[in-house]
Amino acid sequence: MRVLIVEDSAGLREIMCIGLQARGYEVEQAADGREALQLQRARPADVIVTDLFMPEMDGIETIQNVKHEFPDTPVVAISGVSTRTGADFLEVAHELGAALVLRKPFTIPELVAAVERAARA
Repeated sequence: MRVLIVEDSAGLREIMCIGLQARGYEVEQAADGREALQLQRARPADVIVTDLFMPEMDGIETIQNVKHEFPDTPVVAISGVSTRTGADFLEVAHELGAALVLRKPFTIPELVAAVERAARA
């Protein structure tokens, strides 16, 4: 299975990539939604895991674009709690089409389980 990780933090993106690759997944990485859409158009992933707060194109926009262009591709939205607004953007992401949401911090086994559940959805 091919997974596209969309996360602006290079360190976290690499940890997620290594964790998924260690379990046999083929993984591609993008630093923001704009790059993710280019990669998805060139070689579609089976599951997309996207952060919500990123430069260029945030996760909400990314989910909307993915669901428009690739409606059958499941998306797992990841994010921490927004202390600035108190809003739960993971709930918004779910309402916009994310198959699953995962709150940071999470473990690699939790990420793997979310990817597997999204792929079956």
